[in-house]
Amino acid sequence: MAYSDYVIFVDESGDHSLTSIDHDYPIFVLEFCILRTDHYIQGILPKVHAFKFEHFGHDLVVLHEHEIRKQKRPFGFLKNQQRRQGFFDGLNRLIQDADFTIIATVIQKHRLAQAYRYPANPYELALQFCMERAYGLLEAEEQHMAKTHLIVEKRGKREDDQLELAFRRIRDGENYRELAMPGFEIFFADKRSNSAGLQLADLTVRPIGAHVLNRTQPNRAWDIIQTKLYSRNGRTDGWGLNVFPR
Repeated sequence: MAYSDYVIFVDESGDHSLTSIDHDYPIFVLEFCILRTDHYIQGILPKVHAFKFEHFGHDLVVLHEHEIRKQKRPFGFLKNQQRRQGFFDGLNRLIQDADFTIIATVIQKHRLAQAYRYPANPYELALQFCMERAYGLLEAEEQHMAKTHLIVEKRGKREDDQLELAFRRIRDGENYRELAMPGFEIFFADKRSNSAGLQLADLTVRPIGAHVLNRTQPNRAWDIIQTKLYSRNGRTDGWGLNVFPR
């Protein structure tokens, strides 16, 4: 099977437990960051490396949203207002200029637990929603029969085995359309891997959750992210951003 013109980087925000729900963040967010491989190689990768050299003098730093937000090493310099402003201006410009598409699912865990006697696993539910919509995107581009990798960070053998099993069930037809999606293939990346695509997904997934939790609060990251959402007939609701249950 030939490789498709696309690659998909996957990241999450929040946990998928329904037994202990964080009242400050009672959601689970799964994001597919979908890139054309030529745009990734020729456009995004050089700009990510240039950004890192500008602010760190090398390209070995991994851009993790949590460490950036908490100003943890090696991002301690963000305590300096002037350097922080320059860093975030550059980071926002990098994401804004990058050519990629986002498909995200937000599971509202309290509502899910209340709506169903036996609620589905939030991660598996979000994975199904995202795979269905990503497959539709690939169909529209006539790339659905070629091999498209879903790149996911490793979380642990047990969790990875469960995720791979759920992925294969969905891929083989346990989905809304009861349709096999033979082109999808999952690949587990080491957490230490310095993947620009995974970092792009990491930087954009939590702001989606923050927006859903408080849609009136100003959110510069969301202002950029919403321009990347997958749309059908001009609509992103239910396509690029799917919130479940309503």
